[in-house]
Amino acid sequence: MTSQIFIQTNHEPWQDLEQFPGTQFLPLAEPIEHGSIHRLRMKAGTIIPFHTHPCDEYVYVLKGEIETSGQRYSMGTFWITPANTRQGEHKAITDVELMTIRLGKMGKFEN
Repeated sequence: MTSQIFIQTNHEPWQDLEQFPGTQFLPLAEPIEHGSIHRLRMKAGTIIPFHTHPCDEYVYVLKGEIETSGQRYSMGTFWITPANTRQGEHKAITDVELMTIRLGKMGKFEN
């Protein structure tokens, strides 16, 4: 890449994550192969089950309140999950918006 790229995210379409009803994501970049920088929205009550990723993941809470690993976190919270660490379950207490950076493949979700 030889120049900057600017994305006006207010004009980009959000995509439904059919795997997790009540969630939508807005892809922003792929920093490395299979990696992802994206925004994620979860409607209140939405649950993403326990899971692992084979890579490090970084999450910043932009809006709302989310419960993960039995603790509640609100806007302004940033967390780091090392590769192969079981995480979750993530439950949206209110409508939530997250910024996520995943440095590799998606991973596996428990049922």
